[in-house]
Amino acid sequence: MPSLFGSRPWRRVLMLAGALVLIVATGNWAGERELQAKMAALRQATAAHVLGLRGLVEKHDFLPHATARHPDVRALLRDPGDPALRARVNAYFADLQKTTGAAALFLIDRTGLTLAASNWNAPSSFIGHSYRRRPYFEDALEGRRGLFFGLGLTTGQSGLFIAEPVRMGSDVLGVMVVKISLEPLEGTWRRGANPVALRDSRGIVFLSGVPEWLFHSIGPVSAADLKWVVEHGQYGNRDHFNVLPWKTAPSEAAPGFTMRATVNGRKMEWLALDTPLPELGWTVTVTEDMREVRQARRLALALATLAAALLLLGVLYWRLRERRYAEQQSARIELERRVEERTRDLQEAHAFRKAMEDSLLIGMRARDPEGTIIYVNPALCAMVGYGPEELLGCRPPYPYWHPDDLAKQARESDEALQGRAAPHGFESRIRHKDGRDVITMVYTAPLIDAQGVHRGWMSSVLDITDQKQAEARQRDQELRLQRSARLASAGEMASTLAHELNQPLMALSNFAMAARALVARGEPELLTGALDEIVEQSARASEIVKRVRAMINPQRADYCNFTIDDVLAHAGTLLKPELDRHGMTLRLALADTGVQVRGDRVLLEQVLVNLIHNAMQAMQELPRQRRRIVLGSERVSQGVRIAVTDQGPGIAGDQLEQIFAPFFTTKPDGLGLGLNICRTIVEAHGGCMAVENGTDGGAVFSFTLPIVS
Repeated sequence: MPSLFGSRPWRRVLMLAGALVLIVATGNWAGERELQAKMAALRQATAAHVLGLRGLVEKHDFLPHATARHPDVRALLRDPGDPALRARVNAYFADLQKTTGAAALFLIDRTGLTLAASNWNAPSSFIGHSYRRRPYFEDALEGRRGLFFGLGLTTGQSGLFIAEPVRMGSDVLGVMVVKISLEPLEGTWRRGANPVALRDSRGIVFLSGVPEWLFHSIGPVSAADLKWVVEHGQYGNRDHFNVLPWKTAPSEAAPGFTMRATVNGRKMEWLALDTPLPELGWTVTVTEDMREVRQARRLALALATLAAALLLLGVLYWRLRERRYAEQQSARIELERRVEERTRDLQEAHAFRKAMEDSLLIGMRARDPEGTIIYVNPALCAMVGYGPEELLGCRPPYPYWHPDDLAKQARESDEALQGRAAPHGFESRIRHKDGRDVITMVYTAPLIDAQGVHRGWMSSVLDITDQKQAEARQRDQELRLQRSARLASAGEMASTLAHELNQPLMALSNFAMAARALVARGEPELLTGALDEIVEQSARASEIVKRVRAMINPQRADYCNFTIDDVLAHAGTLLKPELDRHGMTLRLALADTGVQVRGDRVLLEQVLVNLIHNAMQAMQELPRQRRRIVLGSERVSQGVRIAVTDQGPGIAGDQLEQIFAPFFTTKPDGLGLGLNICRTIVEAHGGCMAVENGTDGGAVFSFTLPIVS
């Protein structure tokens, strides 16, 4: 026996040591699992940011190449003193800037002087400024494509500059530059939950969701790099760059690392991942908050420490982890969906660029002052079914004019040729070559050449046939919806009457059977009371029909003021025989007597009868001493609250959301309309209805009505 007792402390020590090991292992496992999930989310977020950066650059990458080959651009470099040519190039650049969304387009000659720009008419115009010391100018002048991010020498605004040499044969005449603003992307990063930073090849952060990190470097900038940055004015007048206040350490979730810093006065820790963009010379750093990793580790330790039953703790922790994993899976799916949407947007942008390069989708037609067609584009030919050889040289009437509208179209053509065309356009019906009608919208503007001479009229023609057909279908659909709404109202009224008349009819049947029994027993003095009840229930059924019709059509409603306690007491009186028959007790709990409401007394009594019936059915299986129902009222801030409380099994959690839905029922022979009708009646009285499970079991159905002042 002593040896047995002596072994017990060792056993306890071993059990304690095992429990401690298990607690520590559980905490480490939870932290590692959360860290892995964070790393997976970080990789996906990084992929999305990289895709967005590359997409932003690729969206505008073609622009300097295409613009540099425009004849007017080359001509301006050869003859920079031509003001008309300069005006055309400025207008061309401004139109491209508005269409593509680029920050600016400008043309530089070989000496570095800006000849034309999209912001030619702005106070901060680039025209006349020299950008000779910019790296992109040097690269393009040597025949290479230039790519450079920095602050503007003129505006001081940051942007990505893409430069392309303007060639004439093997000679470089000048440099075409497109500036892309990354400020919208930076604004998106600032609104994000986790910081994102973008740095150049020298380690200097030039774009970030945290303003304090801008123009800081990840390490000391070498003297050669600093000299280069200052000479080229990459970041304005800055001649030194402080080291970022980051404290980094390798992470178990390679290839990431942990990072600590203070943001807005708060010490933060993130899981970070660097991804290089070699074609741009950048590195993007994306972060994920580490708080959830620490929380997961602490939660696992707390749960393991407080565990009284290891199996129960394991089940609870597993359920918690699975829920967390499901949330992460949902977030991952959402991220993939956003990536897919972004990819689709990029594909659409690529398709739009291709469409711009190929042709316009709007029909274009040019006419001389006499009305002779001198130009048509493929879109117009497809719209009317005639080829260019059939249309060029034609004078009114044109072959595609509709035979039924010749006079109208001749009048509209004459007004356009006389300069009186409506500025907002006009609608015109034309006849396609294959015989079908096409509805178009025509806009006409003067055709002015470079010398300012009026050469004719340019018309834009839009096919709006589908729009007109859609409007006709929409009108037809609205008519059908109106008919469906009327049928639905009729069906709702029929369902409500069928449900609400059931109880008075059952009462009539019970009182009739009681009257027949009294006659059989020879008790005529009691027969009068039964017949009075039959008459009262008949009147009640008629009144319900009247009140339901009034609820469906509010103009027929007949509301009055009454005391709510009288309604509660009368509802209890109506159901007292049925309550006694089933051995159930109804207790009235009236906290504030004399409260008056305005509404339909019969319908509100019917709501209480329905709720009490439901409470009785919920307690059918209980012993008689537990069959208690509480019908109470109390004053609340919104008015008066009436509640029916039973001692039944309550409502399942997954059914609370849909308990008031039409045709939802838990009864084998139920219609699923009672609670829906009750809520409809309460809402018609300006109130609201709710259900909850009681703290001691059972269900509590309540509704609130406004009080009459």
